[in-house]
Amino acid sequence: MNGLWITLTLLIAGFAGWPVTALVFRLARTIDDRQDAGAGAADPAADPAADVTVDPSATSGTPVTMATAATVAPAAGTAAASVSSVRILRGGAIIGVLERLAVCLAILAGEPVAIAYVVAIKGLGRFAELKETPVAAERFIIGTLTSLLWAAGVAALAKVLVLG
Repeated sequence: MNGLWITLTLLIAGFAGWPVTALVFRLARTIDDRQDAGAGAADPAADPAADVTVDPSATSGTPVTMATAATVAPAAGTAAASVSSVRILRGGAIIGVLERLAVCLAILAGEPVAIAYVVAIKGLGRFAELKETPVAAERFIIGTLTSLLWAAGVAALAKVLVLG
């Protein structure tokens, strides 16, 4: 019976944590947008910390936001002009699920020190990208803290209420 509860706890911690993390990202973005509106920021693409991708094929170097990247029309006379975008923190959803599973397992196994290994490996793996992009560093911190808190909370709740 404990195996069933452990499996259920791992599924909730690992896979139900993604919508929670997405909600926290949306909340953080809303707060940033409100602060930008209050500060009178006219062009979010001019903000170096904004979540903007760049079309390297464009000669003007104009940033293309995620909203406008899909609506860029192909140039006349070409078959189809594609907009390349630079994605930040690629693979983050899969890494997040694995991170939450590892944190949950560490707590259920009574080895919370293993959480430090998870965070260290994740940070070292992303170090170069975090150093180059302020947006990536912000998303990394928000996502990691949300994932850790969700997984630890689910595991602790299961351990106290069900696994005793």
